[in-house]
Amino acid sequence: MSAIRLLVLGAVRMHGRAHGYQVRNDLEYWGAHEWSNAKPGSIYHALKQMAKQGLLLAHETAPSTAGGPPRTEYELTDEGLAECRSLLRAAIRSYDQNMDVLSAAIGFIVDLPREEAVALLKERIEGIEEWRRSVTEYYTPEDGPESLGHIGEIMNLWVHSADSGAEWTRGLIARIEGGAYTFAGEGDPFVGLLADDEENPYATGVPHPGDRD
Repeated sequence: MSAIRLLVLGAVRMHGRAHGYQVRNDLEYWGAHEWSNAKPGSIYHALKQMAKQGLLLAHETAPSTAGGPPRTEYELTDEGLAECRSLLRAAIRSYDQNMDVLSAAIGFIVDLPREEAVALLKERIEGIEEWRRSVTEYYTPEDGPESLGHIGEIMNLWVHSADSGAEWTRGLIARIEGGAYTFAGEGDPFVGLLADDEENPYATGVPHPGDRD
């Protein structure tokens, strides 16, 4: 799974309708350009591709009163909303997602009902534990990595990754079950969006032809 697809769909959904620069600005504000492939070119390409795929509806807007060029605004179609939710659920429950995909999913986890988020995270733990058991069929952590030569360090890394991933997930579940954050159906959630006139302190400042889209 590519993080950019979930990030772009999620950002557009939060706005209702958004042009490419708004999506780019949001993702840079979240730091996604540092921890994912959400670079300007990738963002504009994803918007156009998903519009062709019927996941986004493109609206041509009139030129601004200040004389600026017209922009294309995007909104999710029903298929786009279903795809966004499907990607979100898969990214949360899957134990073997890349860090950028998991990070994107955590950024949108409050879009789900609290009970569903917990259930998906518990599925993630089950997957991690099953993966750990498969590793320890060949490697016994108590014997230390040296028992398999330096290759044992690979399996030692996998076991430590599984343990830390499960521990982090259990901590998140505990916080959510303890009432942390505002989830779907509970009121207005935290929204990390910049106001239209608010300067983005994390903007790359690199212009892109898609800024007009």
